[in-house]
Amino acid sequence: MVTGGTGTLGRQVVPLLRAAGREVRVLSRHDREPADGVTYVRCDLLGDPAAAAAGLDEALAGVHTVLHLAGGPKGDDAATRVLVEAARRAGVGHLVYISVIAADRIPLGYFRAKHAAEEAVAGSGLPYTVLRAAQFHDLAFTVVEKMAKLPLVPAPGGVRWQPVDVREVAARLVELALDAPAGMVPDLAGPTVYEMGELSRGYLEAQGRSRRHLRLRVPGRLGRAYRAGDNLTLAGAELGHRTWEAYLAERLAA
Repeated sequence: MVTGGTGTLGRQVVPLLRAAGREVRVLSRHDREPADGVTYVRCDLLGDPAAAAAGLDEALAGVHTVLHLAGGPKGDDAATRVLVEAARRAGVGHLVYISVIAADRIPLGYFRAKHAAEEAVAGSGLPYTVLRAAQFHDLAFTVVEKMAKLPLVPAPGGVRWQPVDVREVAARLVELALDAPAGMVPDLAGPTVYEMGELSRGYLEAQGRSRRHLRLRVPGRLGRAYRAGDNLTLAGAELGHRTWEAYLAERLAA
């Protein structure tokens, strides 16, 4: 069973699971007809508690492995706790969770929620695997696309990302899901570290455009964390192969 199966990551994961011969059930907030060997169960993890419990009990009936890919700007910790309780009731044999690199180090609500969700999974008593990944190329594209519309493109000094291709994250998650539970596994990041200004310039150059950049200093604890590289995994991580430049070429050509 997959949560977030219709999202950016889920759309890559579900076909790989089907290709591996697995029956797949996807949790969805909306009714959907079965398609391509995938069935859907309507359930909102952050909706009415009774309805969520009923939807999860239906979705988890007979399920051995759960891939929890659903996420949003807030509420990931609460949604994960709801899922964990249902997975315990169902006797799930393997719970796989996708988190973000530095979930325990960056002082932002999104990261804190991800870390709390990790703790809920690890403390569930269920066999589990947690993979932390860097920001996807898709997110970096959305960010720089919006910034490039401004007369002066913000370039937050010291803020570095190591974006990774979503297809490589999907392939790794499926590999982990089909293997034995492994607890916390090595992070997965992209092959290259970029300053935010470099990501923006790469985007503009790929389109034959230019903009002046305005270098900014991120203040407070958040700025110190980024300048220290707390959001990066520079040693001990698994690295993807697809670069930001290759992603841009493919995305802009499409």
